[in-house]
Amino acid sequence: MAVVSSTLLAAAAWTVHAAAEDQQASAQPDAPVKAQPPVAPATGAQAQLIEQGRYLATAADCVACHTATGGKPYAGGVGIASPIGTIYSPNITPDKATGIGGYSFDEFDRAVRRGIAKDGSTLYPAMPYVSYAKMKPSDVKALYAYFMHDVEPVEQPSKATDIPWPLSMRWPLRFWRMAFAPNAVKEGAPPATGATLARGRYLVEGAAHCGTCHTPRGLGLQEKALTDHDRVFLSGGVVDGYVAKNLRGDRKDGLGEWTPQQIVAFLKSGRNAHAAAFGGMAEVVQRSTQNMSDADLEAIAAYLKTLSPADPDESALAADATATEKLRAGTDRSNGALTFVDNCAACHRTSGSGYESTFPTLALSSVVNSDDPTSLIHIVLKGGQMPWTKAAPTHYGMPGFATRLTDRDIADVLTFVRSSWGNRAPAVSADEVAKVRKAVRAAPQPVRPENS
Repeated sequence: MAVVSSTLLAAAAWTVHAAAEDQQASAQPDAPVKAQPPVAPATGAQAQLIEQGRYLATAADCVACHTATGGKPYAGGVGIASPIGTIYSPNITPDKATGIGGYSFDEFDRAVRRGIAKDGSTLYPAMPYVSYAKMKPSDVKALYAYFMHDVEPVEQPSKATDIPWPLSMRWPLRFWRMAFAPNAVKEGAPPATGATLARGRYLVEGAAHCGTCHTPRGLGLQEKALTDHDRVFLSGGVVDGYVAKNLRGDRKDGLGEWTPQQIVAFLKSGRNAHAAAFGGMAEVVQRSTQNMSDADLEAIAAYLKTLSPADPDESALAADATATEKLRAGTDRSNGALTFVDNCAACHRTSGSGYESTFPTLALSSVVNSDDPTSLIHIVLKGGQMPWTKAAPTHYGMPGFATRLTDRDIADVLTFVRSSWGNRAPAVSADEVAKVRKAVRAAPQPVRPENS
């Protein structure tokens, strides 16, 4: 029973944009890549179906997990860290020997929406099949057409997992799937009313699988909710050392103060008056959402704005100029304030307002006001870059301060930021910073007389 429990917990813990399945590798991990010529272009209805599949693959950001840096598209090989080892995303090109070229449509559909591989084994739940179960069969057919007829087949064996036995056993995953995966939806009729909201819900819950990152996990590391029938849905999660923010209507740390237009702007450009994309979200914007249609982005925004606050009793933030006045007068001599002036004020300003679309605002920011400071600590330690986008081709970034600031410095400056300009968030401790520093493998803190 201990083995079953450990396997189930570890399997669901992996990075949520992970691979669908690490195929049973029968070749060495470093086998050479052999490209094959693409099939002849389709015409007519088939071409339209393929184009629909291409768009859905973009909305689902399939390339993120199945394309290694410098590798062929969808040929796999992306390493995904887990508590018990590393798995590698599989080759999902239509190569028949090493990819999915031998999959029938029914087998493809069963893998995508039910989490069952061609050989009958259960896929690792890092593959978001619990979300893809919401996708209509017609959309899965379009995905199948795209992958089988437009993606270049690449002969590249999938790498074997780096997980020791007995934790590498798959059979316990079947019970995880039975407990937490919903039934795949049927085609159904288009909604008679509210088509925009229905489309937004369909994308958020299905292909875009937003809940995979933005919904907290339960004891079995399953998403606590898969639909908006529960207020925990999209109320925030932790992924790869970042907090995937609350997408509900909370005014303090959610989207309550964001307009639909600002949500669309963020998804198209990776920035708006409230925030800038960083970490995994920057990659989602760059490779996925900026390439979605305006109509779909507007539908997503409209749907997100219908979500009630996770905490309906939370009051809104109100601007407060006290910190600005003290910084400009030089009367706040605390370590947090002095560290901010020396390292942060040039870009984020003494008012905490930053420069719109260039350096993010810190004042009244929903990211700054999250109860969990993990994202802020991570960014200060390792820095970050905004995504390259067509809507905002300028590329700004923030340097990391891991070798410049001690854990105490970072804790103090973040506590200062989270309590200034009207922000209202818990203080940050040096122990929290040390924990994140270790988790994200940031450089050791600088040695100073008081730390030696």
